[in-house]
Amino acid sequence: MKHQMRKMLCAVIVLATTSLAVAQVAAPDEASCEAKAVSKAGKPLSGAAKTASIKKCMSPALPTTEAEEKCEAKAVSKKGDKKLSGAAKQKFMEKCLRESA
Repeated sequence: MKHQMRKMLCAVIVLATTSLAVAQVAAPDEASCEAKAVSKAGKPLSGAAKTASIKKCMSPALPTTEAEEKCEAKAVSKKGDKKLSGAAKQKFMEKCLRESA
């Protein structure tokens, strides 16, 4: 019993340490995010758009599961020429993940 608890505790510590290290390495600094805050036309963003862009850039990417990756690949229009976005993508992903579980 003690041996199993010790193994589990060690695994938790290793997992926590690894995830902290990855989070610190993967987090970009504000200056690089500010440099990336440009419109599709290449002009610098300003105001709320710039703030939102920097906030999105600074937030760490969430880990994805294999099921999420498969659903993401399937999230295209009926014609198959465009990726889904917004509410349509969200609803599709919810349905796809629910069905794959």
